[in-house]
Amino acid sequence: MEEAPQGRRVFLNHLDSYCGRSIGEYLSTCVVGATLESPEEEEEGDENYSVVPTTTGEIYEIVGTLSKPESANPAFAKETYAVSSREALLSHLLECEIVLYNITEDRNQIEEATWAVSALHKEIENFTKQKLFILISTIMTWANTKPIDPENPEASFNEEDFRKRRSHPDFMDHINAEKHVVKLGKTNKKKLSTYVVASGHQYGAEEGLFHYFFKMCWFGETPAIPVFGDGKNIIPTIHIRDLAIVLQNVAEHRPDFQYVLAVDASMHTLRELIKCISKNIGPGKIEKVPIENAFLSKELTQTQLDMLFVNLRMESLYLKENFNINWVAETGLIENIAQVILEYKQARGLLPLKVCIHGPPGSGKSTIAKELCKHYKLHYVRTNDVISEKIADLEQIVAKEPKRVERQLEGEGEDLVEEEEEEEGENVEAAKELLDAIKENMQQNKGCLGDEYLIKIMKDKLMSMPCRNQGYVLDGFPETYEQAMDLFKVEDDEAEEGDEEPVGKMPKFNQIIIPEFIFSLIASDEFLINRIIKLPESEVAGTHYTEDEFLQILKRFRKINTDDVTVLNYFDELEIHPQFIDIAVYEDSENRLTVSKIIKEIGEPRNYGLTDEEKEALERQAAEERLVKETQEKAEQERKEDKERKERKERWEEWNKQQEEVKKQEEELLEAQSVPLRNYLMKNVMPTLMQGINECCRIRPDDPVNFLAEYLFKNSPDIDWNKR
Repeated sequence: MEEAPQGRRVFLNHLDSYCGRSIGEYLSTCVVGATLESPEEEEEGDENYSVVPTTTGEIYEIVGTLSKPESANPAFAKETYAVSSREALLSHLLECEIVLYNITEDRNQIEEATWAVSALHKEIENFTKQKLFILISTIMTWANTKPIDPENPEASFNEEDFRKRRSHPDFMDHINAEKHVVKLGKTNKKKLSTYVVASGHQYGAEEGLFHYFFKMCWFGETPAIPVFGDGKNIIPTIHIRDLAIVLQNVAEHRPDFQYVLAVDASMHTLRELIKCISKNIGPGKIEKVPIENAFLSKELTQTQLDMLFVNLRMESLYLKENFNINWVAETGLIENIAQVILEYKQARGLLPLKVCIHGPPGSGKSTIAKELCKHYKLHYVRTNDVISEKIADLEQIVAKEPKRVERQLEGEGEDLVEEEEEEEGENVEAAKELLDAIKENMQQNKGCLGDEYLIKIMKDKLMSMPCRNQGYVLDGFPETYEQAMDLFKVEDDEAEEGDEEPVGKMPKFNQIIIPEFIFSLIASDEFLINRIIKLPESEVAGTHYTEDEFLQILKRFRKINTDDVTVLNYFDELEIHPQFIDIAVYEDSENRLTVSKIIKEIGEPRNYGLTDEEKEALERQAAEERLVKETQEKAEQERKEDKERKERKERWEEWNKQQEEVKKQEEELLEAQSVPLRNYLMKNVMPTLMQGINECCRIRPDDPVNFLAEYLFKNSPDIDWNKR
């Protein structure tokens, strides 16, 4: 078996960055020479030192550096280098046939890129075959270029004008690097060929410059997305995958011209781009914000703001005339917004999570649903809330009509709000008609809304951008099979790409809003009634949990869920099988264990990670909890020590008490035992002793002790001298 051929080695800096990762992933899948279509093109390319496609199907091998040492090695990379010295880096560069240096994301890489091309140029005589150096720069080096034709504002810049380009003041290092790379490539093209690819503002996949707006739209926390300034400036753009394709073409065609504009065919303004993003993934509205306010944003750097304010009309003639590009988004972001949004969600793992909680009254559906929304950052959807929200929105639209007419008469805000007001103007009559119909229907149904309007309102809510972006938790709705059919059925105007046609007898449903998880809470009537009885009066007041009303609602729930066809049957038919949870098993009034079980079944969140503010809040909370825990542990330790001290003191006192008692008893015993001896001494010894002492005093012998001893011995009444 033959060994698989090795691919041509390509060096790329910062493989873990947005641009580096996207380019590296693409090139790692490309067959060398794939862009060279015909033999004629190959022959023409030979004159320019182009590469003839190999018959072995070799692919590019990607090697390079990482922007962060802690980053994981990308799966597509053959090798990654943690470069400690320039000499080590040069040795790696010399092993590669193609060197790509991206300076569009990190201006600190400009100096390294300049050094790299200079170092390679010094080694030019040692090259056995041609090497390529491609600098990935930015169109910001054209930002201050004077118009080609002042009388024709529609005239566009192209590659032939690159000598006229004038850089933005903050991008002077970029243009100096471009000039240096081009200059060194003129020395000996057969040995070292250099190119500059000036990239339009990149988008696609995780999103680059425009991620700020995508993320803001995704969260849906603002009613309108900001447009800084008048938004009329034209921004050259390119899809990140198209940029990778341009680089592939440059590497394989190796053209005579050294400067390439990598821009798509669009001429979109900042306002048009943000409006499109807002409409397709956000609130659908934009608002004009003074440029000064843009500098207050913590999420946008000065460089990013400079790029957003650029105003250039650019067209790449060389891409059309010389390269074989199978464009991903030739017409730009707006025309390809659906695909771009899909890439954005997939790249960042932003998938909606749709959950439905079903169960009898008093089972804790609302508590559980709210906890799930809090944990997963989802939208809580309950019929009463949605109805109130819809009525408020309709009343707001109707109330705006007089103001809209007044603004039109005064000519205010024509630039930014004319589209919005046209839409509102068209919808005011419809909004007023729907509002009146809803209120009339609720009056006829004693404050409840009939299914005819309820289904429409609930469907509008589930189809709203926030619910489609993050997802939702449905609280106890739909209740019946018919409601589920009407809510999730596909209308003709709702069908979108990606909707699959159900097979067999499966009902046709709208995949955009259908729940992914169904959790049905089960419990006996006795358990539920006891739970409601134990609720405090303050919680029961104003709810349906009064005795008579609760029993009626419970009876209705049992009836509609014991019919032949229930709402759970509907989901079963769609093969979205409900998961049943017996809440009585946990005996947990707050349903914490139930929530934990559901979270375990659903899995990890599918949203953005924690924000810096949330991380700080969690860290503060953890620190506070740690401090409280330490305080409690210290107090507990002190309590234990105090208790032990008291116990030791009590034991010591008890021991001392016992010792005193023993001593007392010993003394009493000793005293009792000493009475006969005292009596004997007093009767038999003391009288003789006193006489002996008196006699000793009278005679005064030289040795009183011997005298007294002898006297006692001779005069002791116990001694019978006759017997001796």
